[in-house]
Amino acid sequence: MERDESRQWDASTLRSPHQQHDKAARVRQMFDAIAPTYERVNSLFSGGRDAYWRRRAVELAGVCEADTVLDIACGTGDLARAMGAAKAHQAIGCDFAHQMLVRARHHPTQPAVCCEANALALPFPDGAVTVTSCAFGVRNFQDLDAGLREMHRVLRGGGRTVILEFTRPSNAVIRSLYELYASRIMPVLASWTSRDCSGAYRYLPRSVVSFLDAGQMCDRLLAAGFVEPRATPLTFGVVTVYVARKELHG
Repeated sequence: MERDESRQWDASTLRSPHQQHDKAARVRQMFDAIAPTYERVNSLFSGGRDAYWRRRAVELAGVCEADTVLDIACGTGDLARAMGAAKAHQAIGCDFAHQMLVRARHHPTQPAVCCEANALALPFPDGAVTVTSCAFGVRNFQDLDAGLREMHRVLRGGGRTVILEFTRPSNAVIRSLYELYASRIMPVLASWTSRDCSGAYRYLPRSVVSFLDAGQMCDRLLAAGFVEPRATPLTFGVVTVYVARKELHG
């Protein structure tokens, strides 16, 4: 696949990754580039905790056999498959990175229905699903508020959204150790493991430290129309699970 070198993440764009006017194009290209090794790198550099985080998100969302789930920015489909394992009636994954979906569609276990779509313009009618979800994706949206409004729009009244996202630990010592690992050690080793030259593993930790904290994220969920947002930190606050719902007559 031909790459646009001007859209690699460099020192200049990493100073304000969420303010880049072409952030969506950069993110799409980045994920297409790292798709072949994405799951392996995630598992390796999270110490295998990524599977636990997904299971806990499914539990906190209370996914059951009555649910139709839309997993947004699904990547290779790992959270959608976790929803399927929880016996959801249907788990649909969507992503705008084509190479991620290629791997999702050919995964050997519990394939979900997948479609290529932009999180800011979902090709689903109002009230189409009972659960919307997103794992480590909302901070990559070109427009966070527009993406959250879309997650709310496609939800049926009384439905839930569950968002799994990296956060900065509140404990100063743990935060310092985590950010040393995430900004200095992981980018070098992950780039070497994946043979990535797009700057993906420099962007990803930078996009965390420059993103919203849990309180700010709950405020944005409220602004998008959700009610009763809850934030549950996991693994010393390295990750937070957000659960909110759409009013029954919303």
